[in-house]
Amino acid sequence: MFLVFLLLWIILNGRVTAEILILGCAFSAAFYWFTRKYLGRTAEDEKKWLRSIPHMAKYLAVLVYEIFKANFDVIRLILSPSTEVEPRLVHLRTDLKTDGKRALLANSITLTPGTITVRLKGQHLQVHCLDCSLAEGLGESSFVRLLREMEDAE
Repeated sequence: MFLVFLLLWIILNGRVTAEILILGCAFSAAFYWFTRKYLGRTAEDEKKWLRSIPHMAKYLAVLVYEIFKANFDVIRLILSPSTEVEPRLVHLRTDLKTDGKRALLANSITLTPGTITVRLKGQHLQVHCLDCSLAEGLGESSFVRLLREMEDAE
């Protein structure tokens, strides 16, 4: 985490000088100490976080791909005069175990054009889809599969 804090410090400063590095090391050490002492972070937590980086990178790549794909689907719906839009409200039940992963799924669905997560309560999601074609396979999407893999890896 120390390196993450230092990298964030450097990015937010926008340049690298001796003073920025020295201050960044001092502040990063203080933030790192704070997270260990008051937020209960342990070395095992950090190892788990580091092991999850490849999964998070893969998830981010799939999210960006799905956003682009959904953009083209929505453009096709808008520009096609013969296609009649059929909005749907879909109820999904997910088997994801953690609240964080369920929230990530809900936010990913909302970030994807044409779909909005209206409600997340426990393991149940209520999703509004611009068209019924966007609702197909939502319960077993690549988001759900990757989030399951992330949970299994933890």
